[in-house]
Amino acid sequence: MRLCSAGFSLGNSTNMTTSIGIDIGGTKISIGVLDDQSFTSKKVIATPKDGWRSVLNRVIEEVQAVEEGQPRAQQVGIGMPGMFNPERTEVVYASNVYGFQNVPLVEYVSEALGRVVVLENDANAAALAEDTFGAAKNASSSVFLTISTGIGSSIILNGRIWRGVHGIAGEIGHIVADPEGALAPSGVAGALEGIASGTAIARDASYALGHPVSTSEAFALAQEGNELMERVVHRAMRYLGMALANVQKLIDPEVFVIGGGVASSGPYFLEHVHAYAQQFARGFCDIKVVPAQFGTDAGALGAAIAAQQSQSH
Repeated sequence: MRLCSAGFSLGNSTNMTTSIGIDIGGTKISIGVLDDQSFTSKKVIATPKDGWRSVLNRVIEEVQAVEEGQPRAQQVGIGMPGMFNPERTEVVYASNVYGFQNVPLVEYVSEALGRVVVLENDANAAALAEDTFGAAKNASSSVFLTISTGIGSSIILNGRIWRGVHGIAGEIGHIVADPEGALAPSGVAGALEGIASGTAIARDASYALGHPVSTSEAFALAQEGNELMERVVHRAMRYLGMALANVQKLIDPEVFVIGGGVASSGPYFLEHVHAYAQQFARGFCDIKVVPAQFGTDAGALGAAIAAQQSQSH
C-alpha cells in the first residue's frame, strides 16, 4: 500500500461538487479526491486477487477511510478495463482483473456507500482527465490513446465521451490495419492492437532477435542503430501513424493525446508516430499529436470527472 499526498491545482475549475475517483487495474487500485480547485491522490493499494467481492469491498473500505474527517463526496466514479452492459452498471467481463464476470458493480458499491456511483471504461476516464484539465484542455475535440499492454482509446467531443450507438466508438486498437497480420487479444486478425501495442512490439522484437526482449529494450536498441529493432519499432509506429491519419480524415479531431507505457519511452516514439501520421495525411491537414500529461493519475481523476458529469445531465 502507498499513501499519497501528491496532487495538483486545477486552476479555476467549474466543478461544483466533490467526487472520489477510483481506478481499478489488474495489479493496483488508485484513489483520489476531486473538488472545485484541486485533485489529490490519496492512496494506491494492491488489487486483491481472490474475486470481485474482495476487490469491491476493499474499494468501499478505502472510500470510507478517505472520507474520515472531511465532508463526504457526493459521487463516486470507478474506472476500470473491460466490457460493460449498455447502461454501464455491470462489468460483463474484465480480462485482467481476476473474477470480474457479470459483476453488478454499480448496485453493489452504491448500496454500500449510499450514493451515486458511476462506472466508466479506464481509457475513457483517462481521456476525460486529459481533455478537461490536461493535454487537450481547451480543445473542442480530442482523441486519446493509451499504448501499453494493449491499445485503449476514446473520442471526446465538446467535453463529452462520444460512445456511438453500441458504445464501441473510439476503439482504435481494434480497427483492422492489416488483414494478414497476427491475431490480436480480441481474436481479430490484423487489428492495430496486435501490431503496435507494447505486447506486440515485444513479441516481434523477441522473435527477430531469437530471445526475450522487452518493449523498452527494443526501442533502446533501435535508437542505438540495431537494424532489426529499427524495422520492428518502425513497423509499429508506421501503423499507428496510419491509424491516426485515418481517424483524422474521418472525424477531424483538434488533437491526439497519446499516453501509456510505450509513449513514455520518450520523444523518439511520438516524433516518429507523428511523422508517419503526417505522411499518410499529406494533402489534407496537419495532425497535432501531444503527450499525455497526467500519467498514472489520469484514471482516478477521469473517473471522478465522469461521476461529476453524470450529475449535470
